Amino acid sequence: MNPLYRNDAPGQFPDSWYAATTTLPPQRPALRGTYRADVCIVGAGYTGLTAALRLAQAGRRVIVIEAHRAGFGASGRNGGQVGSGYNWHQMDLAKKLGPAHARALWDCSEQAKADLHDLVNRHAPEARWTPGVAFGTYKSAERHALHAEAEYLERHYGYDRITPLDRDGLRDIVHTGAYVGGWLDMGAAHIHPLRYAVGLACAAEAAGVTIHEGSEVHHIQRGTPASVQTARGMVTAHHVILAGNGYLPDLSRKVAARVMPINSFIGATQPLGDLADKVLSRDIAVADSKFVVNYYRLSEDRRLLFGGRESYGLGYPADISGALHARMVSLFPQLREVAFDHVWGGTLGITMTRLPALQRLGPNMLSGAGFSGHGVALSGFVGRVMAEAIVGQTDRFDIMAGLPVPNFPGGARFRPPLLTLAMTWFALRDRLGV
Repeated sequence: MNPLYRNDAPGQFPDSWYAATTTLPPQRPALRGTYRADVCIVGAGYTGLTAALRLAQAGRRVIVIEAHRAGFGASGRNGGQVGSGYNWHQMDLAKKLGPAHARALWDCSEQAKADLHDLVNRHAPEARWTPGVAFGTYKSAERHALHAEAEYLERHYGYDRITPLDRDGLRDIVHTGAYVGGWLDMGAAHIHPLRYAVGLACAAEAAGVTIHEGSEVHHIQRGTPASVQTARGMVTAHHVILAGNGYLPDLSRKVAARVMPINSFIGATQPLGDLADKVLSRDIAVADSKFVVNYYRLSEDRRLLFGGRESYGLGYPADISGALHARMVSLFPQLREVAFDHVWGGTLGITMTRLPALQRLGPNMLSGAGFSGHGVALSGFVGRVMAEAIVGQTDRFDIMAGLPVPNFPGGARFRPPLLTLAMTWFALRDRLGV
């Protein structure tokens, strides 16, 4: 079933703590009639909105078409963690692609964080950019590899924002006995993701972008110009950007072959009060080395926002909160009697290698997707480099399009059962600790 509607009512934000703490604008008009633009963008998340803003600032007429609301998808539902780098260690990227390409990719990821910091400060200070992301490991071998990566980043790139931590050092900050060590990256950060998406959309409109909400794209007629069609309207444009990520219907077989929608879930506890200090001693975000990752942080009103439990079908499970609460308590037994006030899910796009997929789908059509849970900074930066490519500056697009992202075996048709089998195996390994 279409991922746009499998778990969501049209145009209705989920009952998340994010939606409850964001001033949401009225819904924008749907696309009706025929319009012309220099660039038509499908999807009003971080990728599409950043591309739109950059293109409008470059003097292009831009129309964004969104099936639901701006920030409705993963951009308004995610864990809010602004990580450094990619889902691969830089050492591994250097071995795979060579030191020069890996360094160029690192520079892109650092620019992604800097861009996001600037955009939050300019357009959404209420999103509360807060430095600090810790990473916890369950095995000594993982800790040693993480510390070696920190040393590599400082020696080769001069990145000195990471503090390697042993078991006791991490436990002083993250009050769980589950981890054997990890690191604290003060060059990373966390934000309120929906407030940022709302501010970014308003900034794009102020720059001259037109955003149409409640308008699902059902067909794209390729050509020069291309025609982007909804049920009640059409945009003809010299360039098209597909920026729907895990919510993109099968408008492109090439995108579907590399990017698969999966679901992740977050719960917001009751306000913890003084108990919050028995979970985290600092206002940082945390992720860990489980393949089915746990990620969490404190909210501004001292709730624990706890996420995880990936699901590889399009449908949400019948009980989200039970399994999510069990995962939280396995790390923090002190929260056993604490309930969730909000629980919500969302769909993201992953790739075989968990690296972003940037594609040229035609002479005037680009796609950026598959951020695999690492997209708070990277997704917007990909929007920027697609905008740069459209105005003739292709260097950074080509650098990121060189990431190793193969098709799923069997393409879009066979990706769900094959990936479900693989993920079930990795989830079993997580539970057994092997």
